[in-house]
Amino acid sequence: MDLTTNSISSASDDEELEYKKQEKAPVHTEISKDSTSDLPDYVDMKRKNWFSESNKHEEYEFDHAVSVFDVAAYILKKNGPMTTMKLQKLVYYSQAWSLVWDEEPIFKENIEAWANGPVVKELFNYHRGQYMISSVLIGNSELLNDKQKETIDAVIDYYGDKPSQWLSDLTHMEDPWRLSRMGIPEMQRGNRIIGLDLLSEYYGSLPPEE
Repeated sequence: MDLTTNSISSASDDEELEYKKQEKAPVHTEISKDSTSDLPDYVDMKRKNWFSESNKHEEYEFDHAVSVFDVAAYILKKNGPMTTMKLQKLVYYSQAWSLVWDEEPIFKENIEAWANGPVVKELFNYHRGQYMISSVLIGNSELLNDKQKETIDAVIDYYGDKPSQWLSDLTHMEDPWRLSRMGIPEMQRGNRIIGLDLLSEYYGSLPPEE
């Protein structure tokens, strides 16, 4: 699989203040696997709550139960702990390149064009208040099939060693985020959905790297 991106200069790995304050709400505290004997029930309850809040894209048929949490869990399992901003961007590129290579999305949740780049709100609500994240307990990476894992592996291989701010800056140079943010002042809050057709058209049109 070949990935192509615009060339950008390196940037700081610091999270920007606007990302942390995009949504004001109580800080989510992630429980550890051994902190409660009722973890299976907790996970099942949380998954149902998140899924019920997610909207399906009408232009695509979803014949699987994979969620953004399952994709995020797989990314963290493969690449290790990272900033929440970086996780959001790797999830975004996994969805984008799945549309190009596999002609279908991996997860059903919408991607929104926030000030600091593409964000899946449901995932943001899960890790809200955290700078670093090492696991997504409500995600199940085993729900991914081999084709989906291969796509995410390729995304990790290409983007996984990049700082979070570098990835955010990259998305700011690309049409899906820029067009979705058109008319919104820089660093102002916004939640317009980045359409799947826009992702597929843009990334599918990039020439292969030489």
